[in-house]
Amino acid sequence: MDSSEIFEKLRLELRRGGLPLAVLAQLRQEHYGYSLRKEIGARGLEIDEGTLYPLIRRLEKQGLLESEWRHEDNRKKRFYRISTLGEEVLVLLIEEWRKLNASVDRILEES
Repeated sequence: MDSSEIFEKLRLELRRGGLPLAVLAQLRQEHYGYSLRKEIGARGLEIDEGTLYPLIRRLEKQGLLESEWRHEDNRKKRFYRISTLGEEVLVLLIEEWRKLNASVDRILEES
């Protein structure tokens, strides 16, 4: 395995940890799957459908998201938004994310 293959695997690992945080934060505003994917992508975090939809289902099963089906543009779409529990968890995750980043930054600066 060469360095680019190793890098790619580790890069995906790094991203995977931040995706739930990004999805929860973005769902402070209601979105359906495609619009959520586009909004997150517009902010520099590309996410494919095969990653996004299982994540959304898992977050909803955990009670962090709420959803409802609606007709829009002659199509039935499932709209998602963060739940009250999701908001509480998001606050804690943001705090943890910031602590983790600060710790890693300190480690990197010392290296």
